[in-house]
Amino acid sequence: MSTPQSHPQRWLILGVICLAQLTVLLDNTVLNVAIPSLTRELGAGTSDIQWMINAYSLVQSGLLLTAGSAADRYGRKKMLITGLVLFGTGSLVAGLADSTGQLIAARAGMGVGGALLLTTTLAVVMQIFAPEEHARAIGIWAAVNALGFAAGPLIGGFVLNHFRWGAIFLINLPVAALGLAAVVALVPESRNPRGERPDLLGALLSTVGMTSLVFAIISGPAHGWTSARVLVGAVVAVAVLALFAHWESRVQDPMLDLEFFRDRRFSGAVAGAVLITFGMGGALFLLTQHLQFVLGYGPLEAGLRTAPLALSVVVLNFSGLSAKWTKRLGTPVSIALGMALMSAGLVSIATLAAHGYAGTLLGLLLVGAGCAVANPAMAHAIMSAIPPEKAGVGAGINGTLAEFGNGLGVAVLGAVLNSRFAALVPVAAGSLPAALAAADGEAERARVTDAFSSGLQASQLVGAVAVLLGGFLAAALLHRAERADSEVVTA
Repeated sequence: MSTPQSHPQRWLILGVICLAQLTVLLDNTVLNVAIPSLTRELGAGTSDIQWMINAYSLVQSGLLLTAGSAADRYGRKKMLITGLVLFGTGSLVAGLADSTGQLIAARAGMGVGGALLLTTTLAVVMQIFAPEEHARAIGIWAAVNALGFAAGPLIGGFVLNHFRWGAIFLINLPVAALGLAAVVALVPESRNPRGERPDLLGALLSTVGMTSLVFAIISGPAHGWTSARVLVGAVVAVAVLALFAHWESRVQDPMLDLEFFRDRRFSGAVAGAVLITFGMGGALFLLTQHLQFVLGYGPLEAGLRTAPLALSVVVLNFSGLSAKWTKRLGTPVSIALGMALMSAGLVSIATLAAHGYAGTLLGLLLVGAGCAVANPAMAHAIMSAIPPEKAGVGAGINGTLAEFGNGLGVAVLGAVLNSRFAALVPVAAGSLPAALAAADGEAERARVTDAFSSGLQASQLVGAVAVLLGGFLAAALLHRAERADSEVVTA
């Protein structure tokens, strides 16, 4: 007899929700390659471009926890359908937009749909698969994340070579329509059976706090870390999130139960998740700059050369190999091994990238292999530490940690790079394009690129240390939690 935890069509449903998820993830990066077209056809200025990109990520990041809570309370199938409708509608408006204001508003609407989809898909995975299949199912779900990261610039570049810029949004429509029909027909409804009262103030505080935090992080590199824009955003974020934590500790039906953080499995996975995305997000952001500015590749070529990372993740997770390793080694060892591989990959990129692409390729493959093992194990640890009826909140926490770690990694590792670069080339004020433009002769240009490579190496090594320490910390906490659980059982 089938149960919600072992649905007879679970693999088909997984394929459907992963397709919807992939569309959301592509839109995190696909707009970057359309910037020249938007500047030319819509007359978009620098601030317009920034808001077109950030409106999506800000709204999505701020709403992840709230979206997960709504899915638990009102039904995960309902929220999945709502997310697809909002995302599809936003894509249509964005594709037909004839002004920057319309496009920014449409991107914000897509961010709402994206938050609902990212949290609900993982929550549905936890509901339709039996516990013994969770590791492999989450591995496939996580592989789609890596695929979305790599495929965004490639798909965007291909579409822009054949169609106008609006097509990068309109291609979402058939996918959203197919996903909507399949969700209605296949996905079973599930929700928190306790029927808790909605925590409206908690949802508001969470959204405002996380949006302010992400806004401060993404504003830092462009406006300066001591600018009023960044400091005000950071102060608001700290104050509102502190108020959120205070409220959640007092309300009868909290959106986020702070008792979760007393669970060593949960706190260990949280620490690891932040540090893994910190090192990954920042290092790969800087690697893209190295491929373009130092090695001379175009955006599409740079995207192709980072693709081996995503492909290795896809192969290892879709084949089930990473799930088998995790089952054999256990979650703590799997996380430690995966993050050690990732750290080794970042060291390879840091020390060998200046000598050509071969060292970079080795590093990407090591990072991909480590990511394939560590990421699903981490997500599984977070979701397993949370009651099944709170699966949506768990997915929201997982997504929020990924967004926070990625943004923080780009900010901190970017600051390390700029500090080192500015020390070696003071006139450039940390700007590689400006330094190259001002360089007098090939010898001066070579000195500038060498300085940038030195800064890149320093930042990648910082990322490698963060990932390695995160792996050991997460593994230690998870091991202690498992040992404590076994002692309780034997007692």
